[in-house]
Amino acid sequence: MKKLFAILAIAGAMTACNSGEGDKPAATDSPKVETPVMDATKVADSANKMINNAADSASKMMDKAVDTAKKMVEKAAK
Repeated sequence: MKKLFAILAIAGAMTACNSGEGDKPAATDSPKVETPVMDATKVADSANKMINNAADSASKMMDKAVDTAKKMVEKAAK
């Protein structure tokens, strides 16, 4: 009897999982599909922007430091 139930359970699972109704592709809400390459491109672009912003900030800070140093040298020379 246990073997009969096991066979029926396996047969029922195989029949339910292989009904053929799931062969249709699922409809998506948005037609745009992102791939890992697109994600990597977005990450690279974001990183590039952050590096450029950091470089600009560092450049501005160095310009201010140079200006301050020049003022201090000029003040000391007087």
